[in-house]
Amino acid sequence: MHLYGLIGYPLGHSFSKKYFTHKFEKEGLEDCFFELFPLENIEQFPALLQANPSLNGIAVTIPYKESVIPFLHHLNIEAKKIGAVNCIKLNEGILKGYNTDIIGFEKSFKPLLKPQHTKAFILGTGGASKAVQYVLTALKIPFIVVSRVADMAKEIIAYSDITAELLEQHTIIINCSPVGMGSLQDEKPAIPYQFITSTHYLYDLIYHPEETLFLLEGKLRGATVKNGYEMLVIQAEENWKIWNSSTLQ
Repeated sequence: MHLYGLIGYPLGHSFSKKYFTHKFEKEGLEDCFFELFPLENIEQFPALLQANPSLNGIAVTIPYKESVIPFLHHLNIEAKKIGAVNCIKLNEGILKGYNTDIIGFEKSFKPLLKPQHTKAFILGTGGASKAVQYVLTALKIPFIVVSRVADMAKEIIAYSDITAELLEQHTIIINCSPVGMGSLQDEKPAIPYQFITSTHYLYDLIYHPEETLFLLEGKLRGATVKNGYEMLVIQAEENWKIWNSSTLQ
């Protein structure tokens, strides 16, 4: 049996089990299974591994993309630079972490870029935000990270610091926060939406609901909008490639 799974908490919002179960059925992979492993605390991770010796690969979601790292033996170059992991390959007891959010985000984000999309706001500071920052840096798109509380030492501003002038200059807004999903589904990031125009590009890493209030606000104002579903599909397939490679890359 080849077992794969997802760790995080909570996992009610996850698409991974449905996606991989369908993939296994479609491709006739009868000895492959995917399970959800909700961990209330990352300290439960070693016990999970011990209880499931047939695990071949693990996907990682919030809130453990950063805190799982101390439990791993190796990180690939991108994961080490970013400081966040969303994919773990197990090979004879050796755990190596990867970050496939990078390729998932870049491939899904780039096609909708327009000439006026030259600066960005990144909403949120977690592991997904770090992958987005990595991609924007590679694309040479300057950005400002936004959080609930400003941290000038880390060049992070608060939502309340976003002015009409800043929003006019930063025509890309990427939501990497959980606001808009799960118990926060009826909420939206606290930005001044009245200043958004058709020149803006709003990208939400959330895929469920399909249209968050954040994206709806952009859509109503004629902005380009996209959710995170395609990103999830791309990174899931990248995870699958890594889990089934013959060596630790």
